[in-house]
Amino acid sequence: MIPFSVLDLSPIPAGSNAGAALRNTLDLAQHAERWGYRRYWLAEHHNMAGIASAATSVVIGYVAGGTRTIRVGAGGIMLPNHAPLVIAEQFGTLESLYPGRIDLGLGRAPGTDQTTARALRRDLQSSSDAFPDDVVELQRYFSAPVEGQRVRAVPGAGLGVPLYILGSSLFGAQMAAAMGLPFAFASHFAPDHLLTALRLYRSQFRPSATLAKPHAIVGVNVFAAASDDEARFLFTSLQQQFINLRRGTPGQLQPPVEKIEANELELAGVAHSLACSVVGARDTVRAGLASVIEQTGADELIVTAQIYDHAARLRSFEITAEVREELGTGR
Repeated sequence: MIPFSVLDLSPIPAGSNAGAALRNTLDLAQHAERWGYRRYWLAEHHNMAGIASAATSVVIGYVAGGTRTIRVGAGGIMLPNHAPLVIAEQFGTLESLYPGRIDLGLGRAPGTDQTTARALRRDLQSSSDAFPDDVVELQRYFSAPVEGQRVRAVPGAGLGVPLYILGSSLFGAQMAAAMGLPFAFASHFAPDHLLTALRLYRSQFRPSATLAKPHAIVGVNVFAAASDDEARFLFTSLQQQFINLRRGTPGQLQPPVEKIEANELELAGVAHSLACSVVGARDTVRAGLASVIEQTGADELIVTAQIYDHAARLRSFEITAEVREELGTGR
């Protein structure tokens, strides 16, 4: 069976705080390690009241320090917000502390609104345009230094931290293929170009020193519970989050509700964005994930779940891990 991994945004539930959210993140990572997930990724977002993972490399260090074997990384670092040398030093430090366990996924978007993006790095447009060059610069910092190289990442040089290209469009797929890097598609919130992007990535892939053949990771929301009704109830927290974001009123993750207060246009928009979601009891989840794997030919699934109650969130990931094993044995 293909490996399953975890994408965690460190959600801050309504009435809680970032400290509690980060402690929940570590607890989930420790459980995910025991349940056999391959990697645990955290995502960079800024100025978001409901997400605690803004200082992504710091949170990765916290999670890696509290686990033993699971790979830990960024899904991803939004490179236009940073100088490549700084990221090389940060992830070189992480790799030095936790050798062989650190991943660096890279995104081209700012991970926030335009006003906050300007506060992070002033020349946002040119930074986004420079994304391919910035990735090449990062690769150079992680390679063994060459004679005459005046700027080195210390630590970082020679450590070969593995890079992943993240994307929700054809640009990322083509770039990952051209560079011979693994590609992770953000279908959990932007599913429109998923199949086309995967076809492009596979057909245009050029083997590299780090990757001999394409490796495609597909993002999927999975809300698993004892019954379909309970899972659909838990799913309303994520639906509310997307509606509030579209209204320009983002906030903390809201508790689930029996009925979402939204108009038909809003509900249709959210349903479209969250089309790559599997919501239900064990049998429903098994069938849904089998369908995603069959349709995409994914080499790996990365599962995310914005669930208000931490215990319910743990149980969802546990059921998903059990389903992975059932799919692997043909049950």
